[in-house]
Amino acid sequence: MTSPVSDSSGTLDAAQAALGAEHAAVWCCGLATAFLPSSVAQALADAALAHRQRRDALVAFLEAAGQQPVPAAPAYATPRPVTDAASAAALLVVAEDDVATAWRALLERTDDRGLRTTGVAAMVAAATGGRRWRVLAGVTPQVATSPGDPPTG
Repeated sequence: MTSPVSDSSGTLDAAQAALGAEHAAVWCCGLATAFLPSSVAQALADAALAHRQRRDALVAFLEAAGQQPVPAAPAYATPRPVTDAASAAALLVVAEDDVATAWRALLERTDDRGLRTTGVAAMVAAATGGRRWRVLAGVTPQVATSPGDPPTG
């Protein structure tokens, strides 16, 4: 990824927001590990790795642009208490939806080829991962109409 020459389109703000969503998703994956069954452990580990890789790419992009990347919070508020596999999966649904929304906003504000490639991959991963967690949480519909849009129904 290259750094933008100017930020008239809001690229840097959107990149910071996407970074914040990735930080939160990494944290959510860690919390969910304590509650999810071993049958999804590899999928969760893969999702956490993908979030960390995208987080690191955003940090590098922002630093190259002369920006101080937003740091991860020590903890994040969950929408509901996480007490079992279903509530952990529901938390991951929220995290994936937030990631998709943030990357979609960034895609709308950048022409940077690297950011766009990473962003499309992030949205696809959020849609496929989100479906897995929706099934486990018993959330319907299982797929959002468009990545970055919350499911209706």
